[in-house]
Amino acid sequence: MTQKTNNAMISSSLLLTIFLWGGNNVGTKWLVASWPPIWMGSIRLLIAGPILLVILRYTRWLGDWRTPTKAQQKEMWLRGGLSLAAYIVAFNWALRLTAASHVALCLGASPVWALLWEEKPKRTWASARRYGAAALAMTGIIVLFWPALQGAKQSLVGDFLGLMASILWAIFSRQIRLHSAQMSGTEVAAHTMWMAGAWLLPIGLVEIFAQGWGFNPQQAGILMLCAVLGAVVPYALWNSALRHWQTSRVMLFNNLIPLSTMLWAHHFLGEPITSTFWTAMLLIVAGVVLGQGDWVKFFRLPESF
Repeated sequence: MTQKTNNAMISSSLLLTIFLWGGNNVGTKWLVASWPPIWMGSIRLLIAGPILLVILRYTRWLGDWRTPTKAQQKEMWLRGGLSLAAYIVAFNWALRLTAASHVALCLGASPVWALLWEEKPKRTWASARRYGAAALAMTGIIVLFWPALQGAKQSLVGDFLGLMASILWAIFSRQIRLHSAQMSGTEVAAHTMWMAGAWLLPIGLVEIFAQGWGFNPQQAGILMLCAVLGAVVPYALWNSALRHWQTSRVMLFNNLIPLSTMLWAHHFLGEPITSTFWTAMLLIVAGVVLGQGDWVKFFRLPESF
């Protein structure tokens, strides 16, 4: 197989991943409209995590199996699992209260928050690039929030929770990176998924007691699609791409998730495609590209100024 063919296959797998994640966002929004959000998140993780663990344990599709030590399990419970649980709470409630495309746009800015976390401001072009990226992303968030600031309070709360989900996703990604020094990213994700589901389960049961819970075959089918095609399959494809390409190259495909989500939401949920969405998306994508690119080397700039 030539390198060109291999790159084409990886690109295709990543595009499929983005397509599936967009569908997962819309499927989750459809479910949380009638299901308690935290309960739905708990059940989805308690399905997806064990499926990934079974694949890791009994196949070589995603790499070798390694049993985590007690110390690693404790760290994943208290850091990875808990941070993922917090993200799911913000993400699912955001989807209930605002447009799915808005939530996806907020999540698109998460690489910028991760960049800021890694470095304090310095008098260097690299630092200026990072904080310029953050300024662009925040401008995009403000543009996204502006219609809600002028009217719908519920949408404003949803957009704010989307922003919190974006920050929490950056925190969780950092935890995954720390744990991945000793275990593969897929192994860490599989364990933290079911651990986060276990963290959320008691709260989800309280939601069921307080709000009730309807259940029908259509909801069960969408839940399984979100668990398998929205978590297990895309994560396997994403992890495979990371084995062949640099992380920054793979992460650029994240910029397409808001577009994928918007198209799914417009087709299946009837969400309108607004000029606000396009403006905000361009600003956030520009911020992510500015933050991820090594423009100092590209333009041959000095390290500091």
